[in-house]
Amino acid sequence: MRLAMIGLGRMGANIARRLMRGGHEIVAYDRDHAAVEALAKDGAVGAASLDAVSGMLDGPRVFWVMLPAGEPTETTIAALLDRAGPGDVIIDGGNTFYKDDIRRAKLCAERQVAYVDVGTSGGVWGLDRGYCMMIGGDKAVVDRLDPIFETLAPGLGTIPRTPDRLNREGCDPRAEKGYIHCGDAGSGHFVKMVHNGIEYGLMAAYAEGFDVLKSKSSERLPEDERFDLNLTDIAEVWRRGSVISSWLLDLTASALAKDQALENFSGKVADSGEGQWTIHAAMEEAVPVYALSAALFARYRSRVDTTFGDKLLSAMRFGFGGHVEMPQ
Repeated sequence: MRLAMIGLGRMGANIARRLMRGGHEIVAYDRDHAAVEALAKDGAVGAASLDAVSGMLDGPRVFWVMLPAGEPTETTIAALLDRAGPGDVIIDGGNTFYKDDIRRAKLCAERQVAYVDVGTSGGVWGLDRGYCMMIGGDKAVVDRLDPIFETLAPGLGTIPRTPDRLNREGCDPRAEKGYIHCGDAGSGHFVKMVHNGIEYGLMAAYAEGFDVLKSKSSERLPEDERFDLNLTDIAEVWRRGSVISSWLLDLTASALAKDQALENFSGKVADSGEGQWTIHAAMEEAVPVYALSAALFARYRSRVDTTFGDKLLSAMRFGFGGHVEMPQ
């Protein structure tokens, strides 16, 4: 398929590259001309403006927007809607607030333009590993775009198949490949939002646990109760058959192997919005989320008083997403 990729940052550029590897044609646009030129060298067709993008696609056109949530995405989708026609599709693959998706989908429908929201996980590793995608929008439109999503997804890989899963009525067989159609517009980003809220909690558990391990050598403890523990070895052994093994633990082990003191990280941990939105949704639904709430507030606290655990949080965020710490 031929589609436009608008926004060529860490995620957008690599999504475009993976699509091109799979035989799709990309029309690339970003306000940063150097980013467009870099992708053009890899085989994309570079565009100098949104008008140029529109003219380089045949109908029905597919515009994939991969920009930061909020104003950048809002203004770009509004501009595309002015240029789109009946049957065209606008995809938002960023970390958008799901209620904004619901509103935009209604605006698009008034002009017979389809709107699809794609919650995308995979970070800077997605180019080679593939992207886990949670997709919202009209089923017929999502099914028509399936060749795009199948190319981006990790595929079955080597993960053991879940026994009896496909015997259950209503299971989406695409889930085993790393992507699903969640439901109507907004549902994809809603599922991704909760995914990120859980991510906060998992990361906080690792960070706090390793902080306890590191602090066991503290002079505040009786001398015969102090242990000088090798955190690098502990992270590595936990990766090997432990019930708490995970990709986040893999990233933790990698960061500690480079520098057990994590001197390159200040520990001022940012949040990208999804954690907050998850807590808001839980409040609207009257669902208690103790761990997720504590993990979010721990990030706020880290901006005032940092710990070793906060440094580990920063190291994990950099490991999976290339996220740079907040300014000092």
